[in-house]
Amino acid sequence: MKVNFFATCLCDTVKAEVAKKTVELLEQLGCEIIFPEKQGCCGQPSLNSGYIESSKPAMKQLITAFEENDHPIVSPAGSCAASIKRYPEYLADEPEWAERAQKVADRLFELTQFIVNELGVENVGARLEGRAVYHPSCSLIRKLGVREEPLRLLANVEGLEMLPIKNQETCCGFGGTFSVKMSEISGEMVKEKVHHIMDVEPDYLIGADISCLMNIGGRMSREGRPVKVLHIVDVLMSR
Repeated sequence: MKVNFFATCLCDTVKAEVAKKTVELLEQLGCEIIFPEKQGCCGQPSLNSGYIESSKPAMKQLITAFEENDHPIVSPAGSCAASIKRYPEYLADEPEWAERAQKVADRLFELTQFIVNELGVENVGARLEGRAVYHPSCSLIRKLGVREEPLRLLANVEGLEMLPIKNQETCCGFGGTFSVKMSEISGEMVKEKVHHIMDVEPDYLIGADISCLMNIGGRMSREGRPVKVLHIVDVLMSR
């Protein structure tokens, strides 16, 4: 299967290894990766802040980039995928663009969603010894409805014990620009999240959204917590 890879800004700027491992994992699962070079930011930061009109050039650029073919589009970030899924709504007053946006959105999948639901794979042959907590990001479970797919993949990682925590599906407090505009509230939310995580003393914190992992990981680092933070693709590529 030929697959378009949407890298996202955070992969491009701070977590290149997540992008690299995503490509390697998809290739191991039999996919041929295409990287449309005209892709750029999906506009999520400005969209989250309410600057819809100002975001339209970025949205249209991304739509155009992924119209080069009609293959699936896969991204290792639920937050970016969720933003693109809303393009038709944002472009509703421009019917032609809204239709083009819908066609792109229909082909877009978050990584774990694609592996489990489109490729039909739940065991990628990964192995990682230790105890872990999984953080289900709001973008995945609330915006995309991706709840079980990451858990199925993690359940099949040999040697990994998944630990439940209190209020597991509660927001970590990042929320894009929310963490900047409402920093005090955000800080208390991530503080509570870390408290619940440390109650079970895990070796790893695993998530499928880099932004949430950076937020929670940053708090744990400031508290001196000895927990390794991993994107789910880091785990799925462990052998």
